[in-house]
Amino acid sequence: MPTAMSVVKSTGAVALGSAVAGIGYASIIERNAFTVRELTMPVLTPGSLPLRVLHISDIHMRPGQRRKRSWLRELASWEPDLVVNTGDNLAHPKAVPAVVQALGDLLSLPGVFVFGSNDYFGPRLKNPLNYLTNPGHRVYGRPLPWQDLRAAFTERGWLDLTHNRRELEVAGLHIAAAGVDDPHIDRDRYETIAGPASPAANLRLGLTHSPEPRVLDRFAADGYQLVMAGHTHGGQLCLPFYGAVVTNSGLDRSRAKGQSRWGATMRLHVSAGIGTSPFAPVRFCCRPEATLLTLIAAPTGGRDPHRDRGRSQPTYSAR
Repeated sequence: MPTAMSVVKSTGAVALGSAVAGIGYASIIERNAFTVRELTMPVLTPGSLPLRVLHISDIHMRPGQRRKRSWLRELASWEPDLVVNTGDNLAHPKAVPAVVQALGDLLSLPGVFVFGSNDYFGPRLKNPLNYLTNPGHRVYGRPLPWQDLRAAFTERGWLDLTHNRRELEVAGLHIAAAGVDDPHIDRDRYETIAGPASPAANLRLGLTHSPEPRVLDRFAADGYQLVMAGHTHGGQLCLPFYGAVVTNSGLDRSRAKGQSRWGATMRLHVSAGIGTSPFAPVRFCCRPEATLLTLIAAPTGGRDPHRDRGRSQPTYSAR
């Protein structure tokens, strides 16, 4: 008959083994289990044709990440009409060439972008408890070559929406787009783009890296139909049947990734992102992703056929 001490030792061994297995899974398997999530969102002006938008965010690229670069290069095969990049592309001062090479043919497509804090500053080791106890604490790493990255994107034709309003034609549709610099580090100056978005546009699109409510409220008040953001990593470490523990922003946990409503007329899409900080290279119950959104015309009346589908019921795809 086992003694109390042997039971304690056995239980401890099982717990330790489970913890080691979980860390191994989160750091080796799920962190590299890249996927494309497909969603349909009824946000376009009634009568508009569908628009395929590829949303990428939080690449956090470092030199030598061959698997990530290879997967990113394959995204062009999804043939989006528009590419939206919501920032945090870099995790190393020498990563700009790797990002440009990885995006490859996507840079030949119409694209818009804003930057996040990890385009301006490198990652730093942080106390993980601060995400729960002191979420406003900021630790900045060494400066990153964001000017080089911006030049690489704009030279290929992508539009920098950082405190800019731009109008463009994509797939026969008129898009009025605007963006702000990263609110997470208080670089947002919404007043530079304030004012009603063009009512003639098929899509009124707002971009921000961090989905801070103060910025989302301003976009909604100005009549934007869709705002796209990243930053949260979907929570990165999520719990089964619970979801994200934190969002590292002012956004509530239920909106850590996927689509949701913001106010009466605006939709929000938050990407769970592609990478992680090199100091926290783990994901659990939150696969790294890009999202292919098929934007369709909003209903002109009656019941919204997509309203009862929840915030996000995606189809996960791989090629």
